[in-house]
Amino acid sequence: MHDSKANGILSVSTTVGSQADALRLARELVARRLAACVQLEPGLTSVYRWEGKVCEDAEVRLVAKTVAERLEAVQAFFAEHHPYDLPQFLACPMQASEAYAGWVRAETLPEA
Repeated sequence: MHDSKANGILSVSTTVGSQADALRLARELVARRLAACVQLEPGLTSVYRWEGKVCEDAEVRLVAKTVAERLEAVQAFFAEHHPYDLPQFLACPMQASEAYAGWVRAETLPEA
Protein backbone atom coordinates (compact mmCIF):
# COMPACT_ATOMS: atom_id res chain seq x y z
CA MET A 1 0.00 0.00 0.00
CA HIS A 2 2.27 2.72 -1.22
CA ASP A 3 -0.49 5.32 -1.01
CA SER A 4 -1.40 4.56 2.61
CA LYS A 5 -1.38 7.21 5.29
CA ALA A 6 -3.33 8.18 8.35
CA ASN A 7 -6.60 9.35 6.81
CA GLY A 8 -9.24 9.33 9.52
CA ILE A 9 -10.14 5.65 9.24
CA LEU A 10 -10.67 3.88 12.55
CA SER A 11 -10.95 0.28 13.61
CA VAL A 12 -13.34 -0.09 16.54
CA SER A 13 -13.56 -3.37 18.41
CA THR A 14 -15.82 -4.86 21.02
CA THR A 15 -16.78 -8.35 22.15
CA VAL A 16 -20.09 -10.05 22.87
CA GLY A 17 -21.10 -13.44 24.21
CA SER A 18 -22.90 -14.86 21.17
CA GLN A 19 -22.89 -14.91 17.38
CA ALA A 20 -26.50 -13.72 17.43
CA ASP A 21 -25.60 -10.58 19.42
CA ALA A 22 -22.59 -9.99 17.16
CA LEU A 23 -24.69 -10.21 13.99
CA ARG A 24 -27.41 -7.99 15.46
CA LEU A 25 -24.92 -5.25 16.35
CA ALA A 26 -22.96 -5.59 13.08
CA ARG A 27 -26.05 -5.37 10.90
CA GLU A 28 -27.34 -2.33 12.76
CA LEU A 29 -23.97 -0.52 12.65
CA VAL A 30 -23.85 -0.94 8.86
CA ALA A 31 -27.56 -0.13 8.37
CA ARG A 32 -27.15 3.12 10.35
CA ARG A 33 -23.98 3.99 8.40
CA LEU A 34 -21.96 4.02 11.59
CA ALA A 35 -19.57 1.51 10.03
CA ALA A 36 -18.75 0.59 6.45
CA CYS A 37 -17.90 -2.98 7.40
CA VAL A 38 -17.98 -5.11 10.55
CA GLN A 39 -15.97 -8.29 10.72
CA LEU A 40 -16.94 -11.00 13.22
CA GLU A 41 -14.31 -13.20 14.81
CA PRO A 42 -15.93 -16.11 16.69
CA GLY A 43 -14.10 -18.64 18.83
CA LEU A 44 -12.42 -16.35 21.34
CA THR A 45 -12.00 -17.16 25.00
CA SER A 46 -11.73 -14.20 27.36
CA VAL A 47 -10.30 -14.48 30.86
CA TYR A 48 -10.95 -11.41 32.99
CA ARG A 49 -11.69 -10.19 36.49
CA TRP A 50 -15.25 -8.94 37.06
CA GLU A 51 -16.76 -7.96 40.38
CA GLY A 52 -13.90 -9.60 42.28
CA LYS A 53 -14.03 -12.95 40.48
CA VAL A 54 -11.91 -14.37 37.69
CA CYS A 55 -14.21 -15.28 34.81
CA GLU A 56 -13.70 -17.23 31.60
CA ASP A 57 -16.18 -16.94 28.73
CA ALA A 58 -16.53 -17.64 25.03
CA GLU A 59 -16.87 -14.45 23.01
CA VAL A 60 -17.16 -13.09 19.49
CA ARG A 61 -15.08 -10.04 18.54
CA LEU A 62 -16.56 -7.36 16.29
CA VAL A 63 -14.17 -5.13 14.36
CA ALA A 64 -15.90 -2.17 12.73
CA LYS A 65 -14.32 0.09 10.11
CA THR A 66 -15.50 3.65 10.47
CA VAL A 67 -14.35 7.28 10.38
CA ALA A 68 -13.34 9.61 13.18
CA GLU A 69 -16.47 11.71 12.60
CA ARG A 70 -18.65 8.73 13.58
CA LEU A 71 -16.70 7.67 16.68
CA GLU A 72 -18.99 9.34 19.25
CA ALA A 73 -22.09 7.97 17.50
CA VAL A 74 -20.64 4.43 17.52
CA GLN A 75 -19.87 4.74 21.22
CA ALA A 76 -23.39 6.02 21.93
CA PHE A 77 -24.84 3.13 19.89
CA PHE A 78 -22.91 0.60 21.99
CA ALA A 79 -23.99 2.35 25.21
CA GLU A 80 -27.63 1.86 24.18
CA HIS A 81 -27.57 -1.50 22.34
CA HIS A 82 -24.62 -3.54 23.62
CA PRO A 83 -25.66 -6.48 25.84
CA TYR A 84 -22.80 -5.98 28.35
CA ASP A 85 -22.95 -3.60 31.32
CA LEU A 86 -19.43 -2.42 30.52
CA PRO A 87 -18.64 -3.18 26.87
CA GLN A 88 -15.12 -3.17 25.52
CA PHE A 89 -14.73 -0.13 23.29
CA LEU A 90 -11.34 0.18 21.62
CA ALA A 91 -10.74 2.56 18.73
CA CYS A 92 -7.48 2.59 16.79
CA PRO A 93 -6.49 4.85 13.91
CA MET A 94 -5.62 2.86 10.80
CA GLN A 95 -3.47 3.44 7.77
CA ALA A 96 -5.55 2.67 4.70
CA SER A 97 -5.13 2.95 0.98
CA GLU A 98 -6.88 6.01 -0.40
CA ALA A 99 -9.26 3.75 -2.33
CA TYR A 100 -10.32 1.84 0.80
CA ALA A 101 -10.48 5.00 2.91
CA GLY A 102 -12.66 6.61 0.25
CA TRP A 103 -15.04 3.65 0.35
CA VAL A 104 -15.27 3.80 4.17
CA ARG A 105 -15.93 7.55 4.03
CA ALA A 106 -18.58 7.10 1.30
CA GLU A 107 -20.38 4.42 3.32
CA THR A 108 -20.29 6.30 6.63
CA LEU A 109 -20.49 9.92 5.42
CA PRO A 110 -22.71 9.72 2.32
CA GLU A 111 -23.56 13.42 2.52
CA ALA A 112 -19.88 14.44 2.26
